[in-house]
Amino acid sequence: MRVRWINEGVCFPEGFLSSGVHCGIKEKDKDLGLIFCPQECWVAATFTTNKVKAAPVVVSAKKIAQNPTAKAIVVNSGNANCCTGQKGLNDAKEMCYLAAKELGIKEEEVLVCSTGVIGALLPMDRVREGIARAVKQLEREDLNFSKAILTTDTHTKRIAVEVEENGFTFRIGGCAKGAGMIYPNMATMLAFITTDVEIPRTELQAMLSKAVKESFNRISVDGDMSTNDTVILLSRKGKQLPKELIPIFQDVLTRVCESLALMIVRDGEGATKVVKVTVKGAKTEEDAEKACRKIVNSLLFKTALYGEDPNWGRIMGAVGASEAEITPEKIDIYFEDVKVVSCGMAVDPDAEKEATKVMQRDSFEVVIDLKMGDAQYHMFTCDLTYDYVRINAEYRS
Repeated sequence: MRVRWINEGVCFPEGFLSSGVHCGIKEKDKDLGLIFCPQECWVAATFTTNKVKAAPVVVSAKKIAQNPTAKAIVVNSGNANCCTGQKGLNDAKEMCYLAAKELGIKEEEVLVCSTGVIGALLPMDRVREGIARAVKQLEREDLNFSKAILTTDTHTKRIAVEVEENGFTFRIGGCAKGAGMIYPNMATMLAFITTDVEIPRTELQAMLSKAVKESFNRISVDGDMSTNDTVILLSRKGKQLPKELIPIFQDVLTRVCESLALMIVRDGEGATKVVKVTVKGAKTEEDAEKACRKIVNSLLFKTALYGEDPNWGRIMGAVGASEAEITPEKIDIYFEDVKVVSCGMAVDPDAEKEATKVMQRDSFEVVIDLKMGDAQYHMFTCDLTYDYVRINAEYRS
């Protein structure tokens, strides 16, 4: 099998076009993007489980429930179109209508996503003009689209892969945005994935859900779930994926999602470190997950990461508060291969000095061994810095 990874995005698979323009939703930078495939695509998606859902989430979820195919996605940044009432719903629907009209396709074939500030109405006069220009500027390059979906991100996040096996070739391309309000559940910030092979809707949805569970659902920047989180996967009809390649496609799709998820953590607002937290030796996977999530969302733990302080007491406190079944006197804690806690107690001061050296890296792993069983779970997080506070304090300024 030949696998080739490249720095491209949603237009790498054959048949997809995209564009990105500045229409004035934001003061500067691109703020409206479009993905288009003239050929019909099967569509799969996951959405935020936040009970406060943005208008585009409501509209797109309903469309996908009623129609298993799509040809286009219109996306704006700088405004979440959330908590905007019936006007917001009408605006989200109008974005679909306008894109469909300009593209010459059916309205039900267009999905919509938004990201940005909650509570403000979209400047629809600018959006209308932006959609018209975005359609005219469709191209095989996807960098402009990747730029158009950003908010507090410092750079674009995109990846693509080509796989050849037994004379059959397929491609997957993806891009994402996200740097803050990152703690999804069965969804993510905004992520768009395309493939040039046809996979039936039911199988496609199952594959995406599994990939999301193993990637985007295992990251945390700040423990806050967005109202707009969405992942959409488009599978272009026409070239059937051989059944024997389904496991390979699943693995590669998961790796694409993992790569995008790690880019998001790396670009966490103000972040300087990416840290993998692994809880092993749990009685059940549920216990391992409970403990892991409690640790990665602990503000005390995340500030200790920034301070490069191996304050393992914060980890012990988080594990104890997680409701996982534990025996404190059994727990071991490692920073990479440096053991700082043995059977619930400190090893020695020299171990903490070595752990401090580990924490000076921009990425490392923290392992918590509960010694209760064989189950384990891992997640990725980042440190919490002064810049995170500054960025969010100034977000609407």
